[in-house]
Amino acid sequence: MKPLFPRHILTASALALAVGLGQAGAQAVDPANDDVPPEVSQQAQEAAEANQPLGADAATADTSQVMPGSFADLAQQVSPAVVNITTTSVVSQPTGGPAFPEGSPFADLFREFGLPGGPGAPEGMPTPRSPQRSNALGSGFVISADGFIVTNNHVIEGADQIEIEFYSGETLPAEVVGTDPNTDVALLKVTSETPIPFVTFGDSDSARVGDWVLALGNPLGQGFSASSGIVSARNRELSGTYDDYLQTDAAINRGNSGGPLFNLKGEVIGVNTAILSPNGGSIGIGFSMASNVVSQVVEQLQEFGETRRGWLGVMIQDVTPEMSEAMGLNVAGGAMITDVPEGPARDAGLQTGDVITSFAGTEVEDTRGLVRRVAEAPAGETAQVVVMRDGDELTLDVTLGRRETAQNGASESPAAAEPSESDVLGMTVTVLTPEMAAELGAPRDATGLAITGIDPEGAAAEKGLAPGDIITDVNQQSVASVADLNARIEEAREAGRRSVLMLIRRGGEPLFVALPLSETAPADEDTAPVE
Repeated sequence: MKPLFPRHILTASALALAVGLGQAGAQAVDPANDDVPPEVSQQAQEAAEANQPLGADAATADTSQVMPGSFADLAQQVSPAVVNITTTSVVSQPTGGPAFPEGSPFADLFREFGLPGGPGAPEGMPTPRSPQRSNALGSGFVISADGFIVTNNHVIEGADQIEIEFYSGETLPAEVVGTDPNTDVALLKVTSETPIPFVTFGDSDSARVGDWVLALGNPLGQGFSASSGIVSARNRELSGTYDDYLQTDAAINRGNSGGPLFNLKGEVIGVNTAILSPNGGSIGIGFSMASNVVSQVVEQLQEFGETRRGWLGVMIQDVTPEMSEAMGLNVAGGAMITDVPEGPARDAGLQTGDVITSFAGTEVEDTRGLVRRVAEAPAGETAQVVVMRDGDELTLDVTLGRRETAQNGASESPAAAEPSESDVLGMTVTVLTPEMAAELGAPRDATGLAITGIDPEGAAAEKGLAPGDIITDVNQQSVASVADLNARIEEAREAGRRSVLMLIRRGGEPLFVALPLSETAPADEDTAPVE
């Protein structure tokens, strides 16, 4: 088997700097920050007491996006709202000792003295010893004077204790208000006797490729740090249905997770989340979740402590130009309904074969856009849906359901009848269950396909895939079923591609793998993603 050395995306615990067991912790950093003059700190505190967000002054906030002579003024203005996050959790640490089967002459000895590798341990695998405390470091930023803090979910996931270090050096404990693993956003809360300097969200949709940005955070545990760059690309999708990442070449490293990406106005337009890297360090390809996505999630977490996304209840697929011509449509985009199970869409009269061209007054270009737009709409809201049916345009009113409730009841939907296991491209895959996800180091609500077997002579083995890997995306589209995987493969074949790009998770770490396509087409019927 060839070793797997593809370019890979680092997120989750990878970008939040973990302080490994038995290793020295992060280098101590003087909490005193001389880069912010006392008068600026005083101004920041006065702004907090007046419930005003921090931001650049008029001279710094150059809307023309001309390269500034220095980012120093901007960094001074917004730094008091940026925080370092330290988490503590209890983990089991393997010993690395040998394992002995039941009945071995050494078994009683190891049982009597409580030594590792005793009976019951997997053959050849170490057994855990007593739980140990593990620390991890990340970043975040304050969004209100009363102490709400935004960070990445992976920074605080599984933490027993969360400590916030402010720019002044003050530390406060934090509690989790709510999390959203789908967008990797978490909302924390601290209690302070005085108002806390904070920043506000900007409009990420107005960010243009080439605009200057400033990233602040706690890279590699070294304390508050700034890096600058530009917006390299927009609308990047990495691993989820709701992804909308800004790509930037501003240096982002381990420990930067959850930190803010500022525009020249001092507004947060992204939350630094991931990097594309062959070695774990920054190579100038970083990803920040767009503020327009984050702000909506944060609003729901503040109000409900959870997300409450809208749900339409249809299976959809993109409308290709060929499909549009075949159906005699005068639209190049839209989302075609391939199935209407029991739910809001059926109740409103939507039918299989309808092409959704507009949702709640917004034009629908493709399935991804529709899914995101529906998710942004509140559950229970009535939205106008415009469809093309038999050449005629119809407008229907749909009262949206709640996506989270629909997903929890997915086992009762017709999709449950789809095959849960299949052999594809030299690997055996099965639908990921919450129990399997927990065992493989993924969130229990994660979706995807778990690899349970590998053909040693197949393409998957050649690329280094192994049992226990989780396939989350294929060709930058999420997969939650065998049918989804086969659909992505068939789409690639129809497009004349010789391989498919898979995003897998291995031990919580994401990897991109380009898997060659076999000559044999999949046997299972192509089906569409569910909205």
